[in-house]
Formats: sequence, C-alpha cells, structure tokens
Amino acid sequence: MTDWPQDYAGAWTLAAVVERRGVGLHSGEEATVRLTPSERPGFHLRFEDDLEPIQLSPNQVRDSPLCTTLDFGHRRVATVEHLLAALAGCGLSHVEIVVDGQEVPLLDGSALGWVEAIAEVGFEPATSERPAAPQLEQPVVRYRGNSVITATPADRFSLVGIIDFPQAAIGRQQLTLELTPQRFVEEIAPARTFGFREQVDQLRAAGLIKGGGLDNALVCDGDSWLNPPLRFPDEPVRHKLLDLIGDLALVGFPQAQVLVYRGSHGLHTDLAAAL
Repeated sequence: MTDWPQDYAGAWTLAAVVERRGVGLHSGEEATVRLTPSERPGFHLRFEDDLEPIQLSPNQVRDSPLCTTLDFGHRRVATVEHLLAALAGCGLSHVEIVVDGQEVPLLDGSALGWVEAIAEVGFEPATSERPAAPQLEQPVVRYRGNSVITATPADRFSLVGIIDFPQAAIGRQQLTLELTPQRFVEEIAPARTFGFREQVDQLRAAGLIKGGGLDNALVCDGDSWLNPPLRFPDEPVRHKLLDLIGDLALVGFPQAQVLVYRGSHGLHTDLAAAL
C-alpha cells in the first residue's frame, strides 16, 4: 500500500527508476518508457539516444487526432496523456521521462499501469520547490463547436465532467470530483479509453489505432459493450477526466473548478494555453 501525497502542494520525485514496455495505440509499435528521479522541477523528457533532457511545457502540445502529441521540432512523442495524468495525478512534481520509441505505450488503455509503476518505487521529497500552479483572477471559458470548458476560481482543484453520446450504452454521464492523489488513483486512473465499433475500420484505414484491441480499449456497439465488464458504471466520463488531467499536467492544476462538457484534447489544450 503506497502512501500517496495528501494533496498537490508538496514537491515529490520518485524514490527509484521504474520502466514499462508496451505497444503504442496508433503506431502499433513497441516502445519503452523509463521514469527516473529528478532534481529539476517539472517534467523533463529525454530520448534514449539523446543525452539532453527537454523541459515539457504546454507550447509543445499538438492537438493530434485522438491523442495528445508533444512536438519538439526535430522529434515527436504521441499519446502522452495517460502517462502525464498519472505523474501529475499521483502528486509527482519532479520526474525525468526517458523514451525509446515515438509513442507512449498504451498498456491497458488507462493510467493504472503507470500508477502501479509509481507505486512500485514510491515517493521521495524533491530537493526544490514544486512549480507554481496557475492562479485565476476571473473565470476562463473556451468553446469548440458545441463543446465547452470553463475554469472558475475556487479554494481547491475540482473537476466536473459531462459527456453526452447518442449510443445508449454511454448516454449522458456526469461526475464531480475534488481531486486528491488518493482519489485520482482509486476513481480516475483505472478508467480505460473507449471507442466505437463503427469507427474502427475507418480509423485503421487512416493509419490510426494500429495497436488498439479489446485488451486495451472499451469498444461500444450502440446499446452494449463488446468487451464488458466496465470497471465503473460511468467509466467513459471518468476516462474523459483522466485525459483532461493529463492535458493540464504541463501547466499544473489551477486553484479552480474546471467544468468540461463534451471535452476533447483540443479543447483541453485551449484551456491549458489560456491558463
């Protein structure tokens, strides 16, 4: 049983190095990610064949189809959101990520594999302060079509997620959560990515989801799921909040209530840029 930090105020790094290997969702290629303790505040990324770590920041984020990609000019890393959600959601503030590949492994489609990796080595107090979280003077609102995300100043970081799908198996779901590392681990991290049976062929034809399968994504077929059981009755909305946490990881969690209706990586990235 890991003792997770109480909140997101302290500065924490890992107590040791931990590694995971697996297949990328879109590329279908094997990749390895090694998480290592760091003395530098924030999250830094280094490619296995490159000695120079790069500090991660919101301006590297590219809104790519169905995932979040980091673009460093000479190289890119795709599908970073579940890993970043686990690092930030668990309360870590100082970590170096070493990547061998072009996409972060999907593991089981949730952040659980990364949480288990973090739990394996545990936490160590960092030697410098946590990067400052964004401060809001007034509410921020961003729209994309009929999707909206808002951040309203509050005492603590909390999330409200609302999704609305025509498929009866999902329908309308809403979840409100005041986030702490313990709640992230128990209530958000296990929620898996989901997709729709009718989209599988067209996504594959577009060169996407080559590594996707019934072992790493929930697949909805209208009124039912092709691969039950769900881990939560409202697993889809929890996964949407997992993606949001990952997309906010590089700016830090604002002292705000963040409400998202029909969110997407693009919309989350718009909010991160505004913060």
